[in-house]
Amino acid sequence: MREHAVVIAGGGPTGLMLAGELALADIDVAIVERRASQKLVGSRAGGLHARTIEVLDQRGIAERFVAQGTRHPVVHVHPVPLDFSGLPTRHNYTLALWQNHIERILAEWVGELNVPVYRARDVTGFTQDDRGVDVALSDGTVLRAQYLVGCDGGRSLVRKAAGIDFPGFDPTTSWLITEAQMSDEPALGFRHDAVGIHGIGKMEDGRGVRLVLTEPQLGSGEPGLSDLRETLTAIYGTDYGINSAGWISRFTDMTRQAASYRDRRVLLAGDAAHVHPPMGGQGLNIGVQDAVNLGWKLAQVVKGISPDGLLDSYHAERHPVGARVLRHTMAQVALRRTDDRSKALNEFVSELVSMDEPRMRVVATTSGLDVRYDLGDGHPLLGRRMPDLDLVLADGEVRVFALLQEARPVLINFAERGSADIAGWSDRIQLIDARHRGVWELPVVGAVAAPTAVLVRPDGHVAWVGEQTQAGLTEALTQWFGAPRL
Repeated sequence: MREHAVVIAGGGPTGLMLAGELALADIDVAIVERRASQKLVGSRAGGLHARTIEVLDQRGIAERFVAQGTRHPVVHVHPVPLDFSGLPTRHNYTLALWQNHIERILAEWVGELNVPVYRARDVTGFTQDDRGVDVALSDGTVLRAQYLVGCDGGRSLVRKAAGIDFPGFDPTTSWLITEAQMSDEPALGFRHDAVGIHGIGKMEDGRGVRLVLTEPQLGSGEPGLSDLRETLTAIYGTDYGINSAGWISRFTDMTRQAASYRDRRVLLAGDAAHVHPPMGGQGLNIGVQDAVNLGWKLAQVVKGISPDGLLDSYHAERHPVGARVLRHTMAQVALRRTDDRSKALNEFVSELVSMDEPRMRVVATTSGLDVRYDLGDGHPLLGRRMPDLDLVLADGEVRVFALLQEARPVLINFAERGSADIAGWSDRIQLIDARHRGVWELPVVGAVAAPTAVLVRPDGHVAWVGEQTQAGLTEALTQWFGAPRL
């Protein structure tokens, strides 16, 4: 029986990001992936939002993605265009980059970190006890791990086998998406009708088209070329001579969320924990962000730095974020309906979002930059992502995000040099004495007072803020980074 500290079921974006986070912490982690290679059939998800790019920047790999994508400061999210350029971040845009490229780049990074991948195999079941989990694979192999994380998609076997409820809403509408070849020239662009919104666009290579079609009736099962022909004819009066499709997929507005992201030594992340329609392009993004929240916590528990109870904070922090995204996407589906009552609602929301403050709230939510974990009352920074300020050190300058590239926490002291004390935690936490440049600005909140010190977790969120005093620092250090070394 092979042993690993952590086994991840699923090598998509969420599983890859989690593997990278654990590998940075020197955790023995392995991925089980059903595909024989990282190659993904079709384009799938189409971009990265600002907060996801920031967490990649925190690990020093954002430029790998930015260099291969296209920046869009304005995105035409229904019902009105959303301008991301005013967000207080270095990445005030949405990056257009298809999932097949996102996965390829993440897989290259994970390969550099020497994470083993069990390919062409599925997790078929598991049993857990007080000390670990036995994970059964489809080839008969059994892996022993301290923890198992299900990143295995909306139909997650891990979630089902753990007996975790998946409440929510059944589908009411379905869409077909494909990349195909047509013998006739199609009507490009968007079309609105009584059924919904449809779109046909040219592929980047100019040799095919990408289609997203709202089906007249709710579809189910695996779609085929005949479904495409019938749906095209119903909408456009012709199938444009569609003659081949590299892949065809059906998605719906089904909306569900795991009742718990954890069952003892089994955890869930990404689509295994939450499924929703893709409006707004947030699914892949919050999955990656789930992984960044979970990774450092799981690493500390495996190493014995923190007690097992630290993992409960993963559900406490990420479940509300997932629930909000579910509500957001459900609202967008409602706004896309074409009956007269929905049109009236659409017009009303469009008026609201045309105003600066409501629009910036929607932009901050869509980008993921306004997430605040409930870490209690205090300075507005507490629980929010740390701005990527320029810091002036004794020996030069550095960006905040550059301090997080090794996925280690950092205490940044802006008061008198040497006034911060982390005795007992110096083996786990970086201590930086610095001055800062620029304004401390948070999305929606605006400018905030500069603190005397901040304790930043490996995921980039602020765990403690010093305001002319270090009261509470010891408590925060113990809560998040274990007991002090004697």
